[in-house]
Amino acid sequence: MKGNFTVSHWMKIFLFALAIPMLGVSVSCSSGDKDTSNGKADDGDGGLTVKPAVLKMPDDMSALRPDLHRNYYSVFNDSNKYQYAHAEHLGIAPVTDLRSAYFTKRPIVKIEDTDLYIVDSLSHSVPFLVPEAARLLNDIGEGFRDSLASKKIPRCRLKITSLLRTPSTVKSLRRINRNATDSSAHQFATTFDISYYGFAGIGSRNQIGARGLKEILAEVLYDLRSKNRCMVKHEVKSSCFHVTVIN
Repeated sequence: MKGNFTVSHWMKIFLFALAIPMLGVSVSCSSGDKDTSNGKADDGDGGLTVKPAVLKMPDDMSALRPDLHRNYYSVFNDSNKYQYAHAEHLGIAPVTDLRSAYFTKRPIVKIEDTDLYIVDSLSHSVPFLVPEAARLLNDIGEGFRDSLASKKIPRCRLKITSLLRTPSTVKSLRRINRNATDSSAHQFATTFDISYYGFAGIGSRNQIGARGLKEILAEVLYDLRSKNRCMVKHEVKSSCFHVTVIN
């Protein structure tokens, strides 16, 4: 008879009502959540939309400005833990040798001498960087050149002492430099070292010497670091600024 329901009918309706919330949870989990493995959120195209905390920078560096020329270590003291995280996030997968550097999934740029810097003889690295790091290096060189010009100091070039390293060159370097680490940001082609004692083309007309040139280079790095372009470590034993691009 129309309108009448048996016990069986009511039981089916009851079970269906119970199932609706469960279906809703299932749908929201499969379609709404994003993969956050390793703290990385996928935007659907394989890109990263939200950086984990280890990849975030301090909001302000202005408090460090008075110490810029008095204590380089306190100003440029971005730890390897954070540099490594940024490098892994932005860079290439580590390569095993020079040949494999030509077959990376991400493009890399060969770094050669320019009118802004020279590449030193490299014993434990090869001259390649990801495009973002190559641009940063060029911006540092231009900033250094412009600062020299504004101060009427004769022009000279920066000296780049280390670039992309392989796991084997990192291991080899550790044999002669115990301060070197296995977790080297250099392995991702995001990181390079700039000597603060060696400058190319210092002539007799340059009256400020390497110490004064280091101060000018530090000012350039400070400005880029404060704009969240890079992280910087002042290394004493290697006499260099260790720089990792982050944006």
